[in-house]
Amino acid sequence: MKKLNYKTFITLICMILFFCFNNVYFIQNLLYASEIVDKIVAIVNDDIITLSDINQESMPFEKRIKSAGYPSYKENELLKNLHSDMLNKLIDQKITDQEIKKTEIKISDKEVDAYIDRIKEANFMTSEDFVRALSKDNLTVDEYKNQVKGQILRNKLVNYKVKSKIVITKEDIKAYYEKNKNLYAGEKKYHLRHILMKISSFADTDEKKAVLKKMEEIYQKLKEGESFERIAKNYSESPYASKGGDLGFFKIDELLGQIKENVYNLKEGEFTQIIDTEQGYQIFYLEKIENVNKKSFEESSSEIEKKLYDEIVEKTFKSWLSDLRQNSHIKIIK
Repeated sequence: MKKLNYKTFITLICMILFFCFNNVYFIQNLLYASEIVDKIVAIVNDDIITLSDINQESMPFEKRIKSAGYPSYKENELLKNLHSDMLNKLIDQKITDQEIKKTEIKISDKEVDAYIDRIKEANFMTSEDFVRALSKDNLTVDEYKNQVKGQILRNKLVNYKVKSKIVITKEDIKAYYEKNKNLYAGEKKYHLRHILMKISSFADTDEKKAVLKKMEEIYQKLKEGESFERIAKNYSESPYASKGGDLGFFKIDELLGQIKENVYNLKEGEFTQIIDTEQGYQIFYLEKIENVNKKSFEESSSEIEKKLYDEIVEKTFKSWLSDLRQNSHIKIIK
């Protein structure tokens, strides 16, 4: 092997130093560029959240905002709020994921696949349709499976830490029902009959007086106790005359003007004064008042139980998550 002369040796050393010197800057520049593209935006205990995490999570919502046609200032405001919301969401996810590891909650691939199959069935999607739908959100099937896995694990954690400790008693349900009886009283509806004497649009004053006189005679018969239904059948000019003037059930707000005012104060079995309406002279009879869709305590118990349960779950979950946050080291890097 030939010995290197001094000049060649010095040249070689300079080349090596030059290469190293330039590559140090090259590597530093690469690291700096990668930090800009994917910088750390938050530290959550021993985990980090990067800008790309937020961008990935925000992407489907960003598309909707940008395609909605908002003015630029409104779009920028919505995007800023979106990124802030997503950061908070990811912080919560990191905290709960760390808690999942502590509690050693597990999930099988079969559970994940079954969940995805239910989504495809509910949306009448083939596997090809499903892949296409994911690609629109820049997601692969494996990435989506990871998302689903995290979601199911978090649900299991909430069930274990929050939901399993909630008990709704019969006394709780009864107290809510008594306090909110108006919600279960149903809608008040009025069962009405009427008698109509029509007035021609071309009728003069004398004709109107003649029709009114007939109606006054009918009104007098009613006051004397004759059956409203029978008189309606015999004298009314309404299309419902053959049914004894039966109009069916109405909510009070469905009635117009004078009719509403006159019917509102009636008791069952009472009738109104003669009312001058666009159709002609009318008398209305209140057959009965019913509370439609009224629910007893027994009928509404399961509904109330679910409502109370959901409210307590939400409240307890927020409190539990707040405690987790307080006991965690969270640093947001701006």
